Amino acid sequence: MNMIIHIFFTISLVSSISFASDLDFCIANATGPQAPSGFSCKNPDQVTGDDFAFSGLTRAGNTSNMIKAAVATGFSPAFAGVNGLGVSVARLDLAAGGVVPLHIHRGASEILIIIEGTIRAGIISSANKVYLKTLQKGEVMVFPQGLLHFALNNGTGPALAFSSFGSSNPGIQLVPNSLFGSDLPSELIKATTFISHEEVRRLKGVLGGTN
Repeated sequence: MNMIIHIFFTISLVSSISFASDLDFCIANATGPQAPSGFSCKNPDQVTGDDFAFSGLTRAGNTSNMIKAAVATGFSPAFAGVNGLGVSVARLDLAAGGVVPLHIHRGASEILIIIEGTIRAGIISSANKVYLKTLQKGEVMVFPQGLLHFALNNGTGPALAFSSFGSSNPGIQLVPNSLFGSDLPSELIKATTFISHEEVRRLKGVLGGTN
């Protein structure tokens, strides 16, 4: 019986995704099944204009935190209209000295456009070559999919930027959080990063890691 349910679920999911390819759009049904290609589609008869709009990026984020930064994302399914379209957006607020630490987006490349302020951005290639650029209002930078990159407000005032991605859900993995905010044992971090045990424990204390 369980096997039959599993097969039915799989067929339903594939059918939903295939059906979406024949539609003009596929508004995310957050309560339905999810696949690597996205969420299943909301019934077109229930779609409204609100499904194509998103208000989650209208307000400045709270930068009163350790990194002096706030990121708001318009990814699927929160922004249901981008589901299956291969696009999404984000807002980045940085106080002076604020930073989005080294991170990757496994699922998409990113384009960053500066709205206000100055941002020092960088990319590290798989060959460990570093590409740095100081960006001013109106300037744009692209971060290739899967490469380490960061953004730092090196100006004297707040900075605002928006990002677009080539995926409805590009994902994000912050390097410091992955190492020091996880339960990866401290001894393994020390052995694989050459950081002292004392420093590993200190960083785990800051970022909430265990072990």
